[in-house]
Amino acid sequence: MSDLSIGSHLIGSQQPAFIIAEIAQNHDGSLGLAHAYIDAAAEAKADAVKFQTHIADQESTYDEPFRVKFSGQDDTRYAYWKRMEFTAEQWEGLARHAADKNLVFLSSAFSLQAVELLDRIGIPAWKVGSGEFRSTDLSAAMVQTGKPILVSTGMSTWSEIDAITHYFQQRQHPFGLFQCTSMYPTPSESVGLNVIEQMRERYECPIGLSDHSGQPFASLAALARSIDLIEVHLTFDKRMFGPDVSASLTIDDLKLVTAARTEFAAMDAHPVDKDGMAQHLNAMRALFTKSVAPTRALKAGEVLTPSMLMAKKPGTGIPYVELDRLIGQKLQRDVSADRLLTWEDMGVENA
Repeated sequence: MSDLSIGSHLIGSQQPAFIIAEIAQNHDGSLGLAHAYIDAAAEAKADAVKFQTHIADQESTYDEPFRVKFSGQDDTRYAYWKRMEFTAEQWEGLARHAADKNLVFLSSAFSLQAVELLDRIGIPAWKVGSGEFRSTDLSAAMVQTGKPILVSTGMSTWSEIDAITHYFQQRQHPFGLFQCTSMYPTPSESVGLNVIEQMRERYECPIGLSDHSGQPFASLAALARSIDLIEVHLTFDKRMFGPDVSASLTIDDLKLVTAARTEFAAMDAHPVDKDGMAQHLNAMRALFTKSVAPTRALKAGEVLTPSMLMAKKPGTGIPYVELDRLIGQKLQRDVSADRLLTWEDMGVENA
C-alpha cells in the first residue's frame, strides 16, 4: 500500500488512524463559531479540522434545490451558500488558528476558485466530497498542486471509483479513499463496513471511513478494523441548527473515538504472551484458585478419604487438582479445621 503524508502525519499501514473533525456548515456562517469549532476539535484530540469552501457565484445557481428545506432564513440554496462564504483573509485566519492548535487545516473545495484560494493559503491536502466525484476539472486542478487527495465515495459505483483511482495512478499522484454513504444521518445498516475490506483488496492506497451516522459506533468499529482515516462531522450539541447536525458527533462522542484510537493502538502494540502473563499473575492466581482443606480437624496418622477433604481458597496450599494424590495417604501431623492442607502435613518437603 502507498502511504500518504499530510503535514507531519504519515497515513497508512501500521500508523494510527488519522482523525478529521469535519465542521462543514455547522458554523452556520458565523466566523466566530468556526473558530470555536477549531478549539473544540483540538480539545477532542482530532488530527485535523475540516471545513467546506463554498463560493456561491462559482458553484451554484438559483435553480439549485435544497437537499432538505431546513432554513426559513434562506429563500434559495444559492442564498444559503452565499451566507456560508468567508473571505480569503478569514480563511487564512482559520488556517492560522488551526496551526496554533496543532491541527491540520483542511477544507473541501467546490469550485476552481476555491481550489486556488485554498492553495494560496497553503492547505496541505485536498478532500473531494462525495458529490464531486465527477468534477474532473477540480481533480485536475488538485493534481496540479502535487498535494495528496482524499476522495469520498458516498454516491459512487465501483466502476466510478476504479476510474478515479486509475486517473491518480496514471499520474503517480498520492491519494486515499473513504467508504462513505451519502445519507444524513446514515442508519447503521447502511454504513458499509464491509466495503472497507473490499477497498483494501481492490486499491493500493489508504482507506478511511467518512461517517454520517451521527453516532460513535461506526468509527469505533472502523478503528477495531485498523482503519487508516476517519472523518466525522462535529457539533457542539444535537439541538443546534443546520443540515448536518443530525449526522454529527458531539465533542464528547469525538473524545471517545480519539481515546479509543489510543487504547486500540496500545493493545495492538503490546501482544500478550499467555504463559508469561499467567506467571506474572501468580499472586492473583493464588487469591482466586483453591487448595485442599480438611472438612474437620484431622489427627496425625489418619488415612485420608474423600469425605475428609474439600476445596477452599486461597490457592497457596496443595492445589485441589492434586486431590487424587492424597487419597489413601497417611497424615503426618495434626491439621485444624480452619486452615489448608500442605505438603509438609503429608511429610513431603518438595511436592
